Amino acid sequence: MDFSGKKIVVTGAGKGIGRGISIELAELGATVFAVSRTQSDLDSLKLEIGENLIPIQCDVSSWSDIDQKLGAIEGIDGLVNNAAVAICRPFLEATESDFDTQMNINVKGAMHVAQVIAKDMAKRRRGSIVNISSQASQAALADHVVYGMTKASLDMLTKIMALELGPLGIRTNAVNPTVVMTAMAKVGWSDPAKAGPMLAKIPLGRFAEVDDVVGPVLYLLSDLSAMVNGVTHPIDGGFLAQ
Repeated sequence: MDFSGKKIVVTGAGKGIGRGISIELAELGATVFAVSRTQSDLDSLKLEIGENLIPIQCDVSSWSDIDQKLGAIEGIDGLVNNAAVAICRPFLEATESDFDTQMNINVKGAMHVAQVIAKDMAKRRRGSIVNISSQASQAALADHVVYGMTKASLDMLTKIMALELGPLGIRTNAVNPTVVMTAMAKVGWSDPAKAGPMLAKIPLGRFAEVDDVVGPVLYLLSDLSAMVNGVTHPIDGGFLAQ
């Protein structure tokens, strides 16, 4: 795939999946508008990618910050809505703060970032948006009550965006990974006692690596998927097939 001359916005670009997507897009010629609320992550990413990266420090839980930081960007070809937070707690212990924090970033932020970018895309009647969802949107996972709710909301947001933005030449899709072995995930899932039961439900017998998510996202951003719109695409080794 060749993204030369393309402008792609990636939220949550400082770490993990977003960082991997940003690096690969830049290597394939794209100009990446990397969005993160952590300046030090953006600084290190800039050093790694170089001139193909435009860092944007932005809190995607704030609509006003999104308007101020992203509203002036023009000529965008693609958006990866990746910024998210997970606070895992049993249902009976979930707090109002857990709910507000995850909803504000995972759903409200994703929606408004997409609104701002899609208005620019609509001027040229083309564009591709990829929302990073989760298998937790479609399968009940213990201690993931609010996180699962946010990702289920993101799946429906994806479908409604596909319906309303399709006539404007804008495609919207989602990917739904299983556990992805980012640096943070390795800390949480390195314990065999915790990982074992989950791995037993994945026919391929392993968790995903960042590159396992990057490839499908790039496909959905590219013209190779020109007729793909409104899908929620599992990247889970078969977990949801059971």
